[in-house]
Amino acid sequence: MNAAVLADTLAPAPLSASSEVRQALAAADAARAVKADALARAAGTALYGSFWLGGQEYALDAACIREVVGMPERVVRLPLSPACLEGIFTLRGSAIPMINLARVFDPQAPAAGPEQRVAILEHEEVLVGLVFDATGEVLRVRPEQRTVLAYGGAGAAAVLSGALTLDGGARLVQLLDPAALIRIDNVPQVRAQSAARDAERLRFLRRAQGRKALAFRAGGMAFAMAIDAVQEIIRVPELRSSVMLGTLCKGWFDLRGTVVGAVDLGALLQCAPNPDAREEDRRVMIVRAGGDLLGLLVDGVDDIRPYFDADVLAIPMLGTRRAAMFRGVLPNAERGDALFLDHAHLFSESEVAEICAGHRRLYQHELDAAPGRSGSKNGRRQVYLAFTLDTAWATDIGQVREIVAFDDAMTRPPGMRDCVHGMMQLRQRMICVIDLRRMYGMPAQACLDAAAQAERRVLVLDHGDERYGVIVDRVDSILSLPDSQRRPSPALLRLNGPDDMRRDAGEVLEVPGEGGKETVLTLFDKGRFLETLKGHLNG
Repeated sequence: MNAAVLADTLAPAPLSASSEVRQALAAADAARAVKADALARAAGTALYGSFWLGGQEYALDAACIREVVGMPERVVRLPLSPACLEGIFTLRGSAIPMINLARVFDPQAPAAGPEQRVAILEHEEVLVGLVFDATGEVLRVRPEQRTVLAYGGAGAAAVLSGALTLDGGARLVQLLDPAALIRIDNVPQVRAQSAARDAERLRFLRRAQGRKALAFRAGGMAFAMAIDAVQEIIRVPELRSSVMLGTLCKGWFDLRGTVVGAVDLGALLQCAPNPDAREEDRRVMIVRAGGDLLGLLVDGVDDIRPYFDADVLAIPMLGTRRAAMFRGVLPNAERGDALFLDHAHLFSESEVAEICAGHRRLYQHELDAAPGRSGSKNGRRQVYLAFTLDTAWATDIGQVREIVAFDDAMTRPPGMRDCVHGMMQLRQRMICVIDLRRMYGMPAQACLDAAAQAERRVLVLDHGDERYGVIVDRVDSILSLPDSQRRPSPALLRLNGPDDMRRDAGEVLEVPGEGGKETVLTLFDKGRFLETLKGHLNG
């Protein structure tokens, strides 16, 4: 091998390979830098859900949007609430207030329509519905695309917290602030009730008997109140003039020697008058406010409903005045939802308290000085349900589990006794409904008009594990009377023949009335009735 060839063999490699390695390392460093920059940008991005309302696009933090649902079929208005609160609806066991965003910006905007959608927002563990026109999209927004705005004071502008600038500035999305949009007065109470609901339900279900609520109407709306708060229910008596007459006070009346002021409950809750209310349906619910009695004028009393405290759905109150009056919603798939009133807070208003005490101070001496006025009888008082079945009857309220409207479309299996009108399904349980007229041989009712047909009721009675319903012509009132008003039933009433219903009555009630007149009600005895019923069914 010559020297030239040897020199070429031992010479160092050219530098081109080393340059390629350096370029590869530089490219890797650049890729890592790009990736790090992308990760840094991604760390600052946030997700938003957008929607459309009136041609404008708005967005909310996606973390507060739980789901989107169609417009609910049944929405219950809430008295004393702002225009933007359309009402409340129930969704999977929760009472959800529904806000019309259009009315947040303009109180004169139209009400929500069936074609709109509702976004269920979760704020501080409370669910609220927000009405909008159409869904938009999910937006991933970088920090530099968000603009923060600050508005002074309150009002519609305060719900806007900023804007999102997208598509190089060609698209502007207004950003809503959930904290400013949803001002909830009773968040701690709602959260506490929701957390304890399941445990409370299990505890109450272990009891043989739940609570009872009285369902009634005022101002065209459905309400309920714990029956323990109502002492009695009477037809509207003659109301006497009072110096306190006004929007709330409608006068006073004599309740067996006690002056009782009358308050229009619909006016107290600022409900619009109901033009369809019938005068014959109106009632006065006697309640105790402090140490005095108060009469609440309502459009009508519907029924008595059993419930557990865990059944009452708490309502997030969005700026509603006198929010403590509303305990929640009592849902009922068969008869409709009712706003449950908290009687303890309903009567704490100073104006209502003055109506109670003021009438007693002004007019009690007038009653006491009336000729022939005797002192009130003392003794333990008991609550009775007064009803009509040809004649006037009453029963201890504790014997009645609930009251339901009569429905003639009942199933009647073959082979049933004539006294059995049919079988009625009530909350997944079949109940045997008894026609008392057939059972006791009473004459059948003549053709009833629509009003009389609508007044018929079924009283649901419990007897151990058995449950029966009995048909009555109508339910009249709830009375609170001392035991001294109970009298043994006259013997002649029990000697009218084996098929006379009064033969199963051992006592009567004497109810004092105006001018010293007394009304006598035959006292229904559930035990004797069931003995007679078993004789008919087994005979």
